[in-house]
Amino acid sequence: MTPPPLTQRLFEALARGSDTAASGPAPFRSGEHLAVQLAVSRSAVWKAAAQLRELGVEIQALPRQGYRLRRRVSLLHPERLRAQLSAASLATLRGADCRWMTGSTNADLLAQGGLEPGQFDVLTAEYQSAGRGRRGRRWLAPPGGAICLSWSYCFDVLPPQSSALSLAVGVTALRALARCGIAGVRLKWPNDLVTEQGKLGGILIELKSESGGPTQLVVGIGLNVSLGGATTRDVAATGNRATDLEALGYQGVDRNALVASLVDCGVAGLREFAGSGFDSFIAEYRAADVLAGEPVTVSGAMQSLDGRAEGIEADGALLVRTADGLQRIVSGDVSVRRAPQPSP
Repeated sequence: MTPPPLTQRLFEALARGSDTAASGPAPFRSGEHLAVQLAVSRSAVWKAAAQLRELGVEIQALPRQGYRLRRRVSLLHPERLRAQLSAASLATLRGADCRWMTGSTNADLLAQGGLEPGQFDVLTAEYQSAGRGRRGRRWLAPPGGAICLSWSYCFDVLPPQSSALSLAVGVTALRALARCGIAGVRLKWPNDLVTEQGKLGGILIELKSESGGPTQLVVGIGLNVSLGGATTRDVAATGNRATDLEALGYQGVDRNALVASLVDCGVAGLREFAGSGFDSFIAEYRAADVLAGEPVTVSGAMQSLDGRAEGIEADGALLVRTADGLQRIVSGDVSVRRAPQPSP
């Protein structure tokens, strides 16, 4: 069996000394102690620390003290995740895995397949080399500083109003955050979790179906926990403004508990959607709609328009009032941004 890469083993060694249940900064670990523990040279430890920094991990190093993570981190682990899932989720869970690194958790689960109707799989990764948002945008997240989560679910028959699935999953994400005591998060059509401070997370839904057969749905959720300065600057360089739970005042978050809550509420929500469509989500979505009443710019390959957002219709379409009247925007390859407010 191939041993885990040294970067993973060093990250885990440093994280185990930074239990999020403790208070204050994480303790330093000497380079000599880490080298003995990992059965490598001190030079190899130094190189692995440098590689972790390249991935966005904030590691502090001081002479005669050693290394430590800037923030305390709860390691993602499948057994810790399972221990916090509800009995209803466990009854239909086929598999759960927490990987150190992969290309894309969504792509991995789409390739895996083989679910029976009603079953689901869960996959997290500390780092995604090809993490994706909508419209092919890259999703940036450092190990330990975010949740990169996907779960796949098998529908016997794809429910009606499937175009509103990302909106419904957004509602389930708010339910999950509230269950963990996290408030102040709203929804930006069609798939963003936002706050006044910036974007907290995003949702990417992908489908795979066979003619006349079941439909496999994969839900990907990226949620920023503690991005660190380097990743926040990298996101800003793409023209986006990101925030994280740490910046919002939620420190020492148990990521396994948060993943379990997202999965519990998300899978229950998919079953709810299969029974009643978007109807049972629309009131909660409208209450959290950050675009309603705001000037917006909609851009895409086939259209570009300016107007004022007037909420969503029963099928999840965005309504925009323009000079040419009320326009329906369906979830697809479009971007919606709040337009700058005119100067007084």
